[in-house]
Amino acid sequence: MSTMIKTVRALGVSLAATIAVAVASPAFAAGEGPHIPREQWSFAGPFGTFDKAQLQRGFKVYREVCASCHGLKFVAFRNLAQPGGPGFTEDQAKAIAAEYTVQDGPNDDGDMFERPAVLADRFPSPFPNEQAARAANGGAYPPDFSLIAKARAAHRGFPWFIFDAFTQYNEQGPDYVHALLVSYDEEVPEGVTVPAGQHYNPAFMAGSFIGMAKPISDEQVEYTDGTPMTVDQYARDVSAFLMWAAEPHLEERKKMGFRVMIFLIVFASMLYFTKKKLWRNVEH
Repeated sequence: MSTMIKTVRALGVSLAATIAVAVASPAFAAGEGPHIPREQWSFAGPFGTFDKAQLQRGFKVYREVCASCHGLKFVAFRNLAQPGGPGFTEDQAKAIAAEYTVQDGPNDDGDMFERPAVLADRFPSPFPNEQAARAANGGAYPPDFSLIAKARAAHRGFPWFIFDAFTQYNEQGPDYVHALLVSYDEEVPEGVTVPAGQHYNPAFMAGSFIGMAKPISDEQVEYTDGTPMTVDQYARDVSAFLMWAAEPHLEERKKMGFRVMIFLIVFASMLYFTKKKLWRNVEH
């Protein structure tokens, strides 16, 4: 019995030490990654929704700045006019699609041909293949942006992910994209040498050096609704748009989740009172 007590005590001490180290070490708690500040988003929380005006501005930033290198291969033009999205009309989505050219075929002669895109088509890649993309970008491969807001999320380590689960914090991806875009102007620390062909960005998860040069500057993209034309605003808008691209049914999912929770509460209450009625005359 004494051996068992000693073993339990040892396990308890070991667990306490592990938790203490995790809490005391910011690098460990953050997964040894860069510090990504939490931003305020309209789509955050259980009742969050996308700001359609922001999504349209973000789409404009994507088209005028990002689309020359980064594709949206999982997003179809029809998605732009679907509920929960940027709020374009079907005619507007058709007009946007017509500005793109996609490859189709084969035709009756067995040849591939190009035609204007339609609503059913997906956004075409800016490069025909990965080799062409690397050749045009000095060996770096620009990732597709369809799921970037999920794939590049800056996950937080223990114990912070536990708190995130209770607070329903799911905006790590947009936070990271925003931080990456606004961190290019930070000064290179003394003693740090930036490799040739790389650029210093402390928010980049794979190290502080990134092959992509600063993509955007103030007043580069024209807004007509009075929104400030700054790098910070551009970064917020395109981050929100990429979050929608990665999860276009976010609003529908949250509404369904709320309905399910209400159903479970009502169902649990009915079971409780049914049990009380059925067993009220039974002695325990």
